[in-house]
Amino acid sequence: MTPKSANQSSEERANGDLAWPDLARSSILIVDDEPGMRSFLVRALRPRCKAVEAAADTIEAEQHLTERHFDIVIVDNVLPGKSGIAWLEDQRRGGVLADFILITAYADLDSAIGAIRAGAADFLLKPFRTNQLLAAISRCLERGRLRRENAILRHELHGSGAPAALRDRLTGSSRAIQATKDLIAKVAPLPSSVLFTGESGSGKEVAARSLHALSARASHPFIPINCAAVPSELIDVELFGSLKGTFSGANSSRQGLVAYAEGGTLLFDEVADLPLALQGKLLRMLEDRRIRPVGADREIPIDVRFIFSTNKNLVAEVKNGTFRSDLYYRINVLEVSLPRLHDRGADVLELAAGFMRELGLQLGLQPIPIDERTRAYLQSYSWPGNVRELHNYVERSLILGHFPTQLERLESLSDPRSRLLSEVERRHILAVLRETGGDRERAATILGISRKTIDRKCSSWNVLA
Repeated sequence: MTPKSANQSSEERANGDLAWPDLARSSILIVDDEPGMRSFLVRALRPRCKAVEAAADTIEAEQHLTERHFDIVIVDNVLPGKSGIAWLEDQRRGGVLADFILITAYADLDSAIGAIRAGAADFLLKPFRTNQLLAAISRCLERGRLRRENAILRHELHGSGAPAALRDRLTGSSRAIQATKDLIAKVAPLPSSVLFTGESGSGKEVAARSLHALSARASHPFIPINCAAVPSELIDVELFGSLKGTFSGANSSRQGLVAYAEGGTLLFDEVADLPLALQGKLLRMLEDRRIRPVGADREIPIDVRFIFSTNKNLVAEVKNGTFRSDLYYRINVLEVSLPRLHDRGADVLELAAGFMRELGLQLGLQPIPIDERTRAYLQSYSWPGNVRELHNYVERSLILGHFPTQLERLESLSDPRSRLLSEVERRHILAVLRETGGDRERAATILGISRKTIDRKCSSWNVLA
């Protein structure tokens, strides 16, 4: 380390920081028993990072880790009573999955190999310059961001039931939906939990995304979890993560969806379908704001906003004994009820036009003009499947090349001689299966048919996926 690296001018620091855009959102823990090194690291990082804490020993460091989440832990390899590598291994076994950067004055091969085996993300040799430190931190943050984004994208491919069109905002100007928008805008800046209720397909996930977009957490992840779709035997690992070697096939440690949502928002969709055993764990997580990865021996602090949705009557579920009363009162701080599409008047026309634009681009088909006859039909039909049914209706119309009326839809479905319709049905079902990554339960929900119907049709088409 040179005096120049520790005493950069404000202009040099500002220009240099342009190369490290993720630093401003990062939280870093420094563990070093040398006061001079701690002071240098704090002065180099605190003006650039969201939060920087420093510890003189492992006991103080573990107290910091118990109190809050850190993206990066910078640890000296020579510490009183225990090496940095040994302490790193202890933290990994305890469930701390933050990235560690090991610093040392001794450039021996054994130390480097030991650091990598222990799970260190990077290795810095003293003396180092400020830019070398920032580069190492930036590499760790970039790798962490890519891991998180990949995990969220994989989850989205299999989990989200909201149509891609208009997914991040509530569309419409009816009195019913405007009242919902106003309530969401009022609660969005607050940390309070919100319960979205309404019929299936009414746009509860879209409303939840709108709330997230209006909140201070908008730049952080929004992750929806379909409680009815995740297998009960896997939900612990999906939510809380797991440590390497915890169970057969666990070849590496992995973070769960709660950790990936750090700083952002987590939606428990169809929360009434969460198994009773998991309801207790969810209640504890909401109260303590901590999680324990599967196989870990310590809890990890989290900073996540929780919101919930259901199409069921939770009061009735509590009376039936299928939903915990204490969890119900914990999540029902504010209930936002989504109106049925049939009660939203002309909103159906705005939604149909939006779906037409996006689906036309997705399918490579020419949009169909919505004439007066179709407008009248769209506004008079009851839409029992709500916005999801409208989305499917517009997609079906694009494939057919015209808007079928309800009578035409029923007649065509009952006509076994229509080979064209059979092919359209086959193409549509297979397209939805591709969209859901082959998840037949999810596809059945989107299509409004039973899982058995999809299984039977796929069997007749010799489709194995």
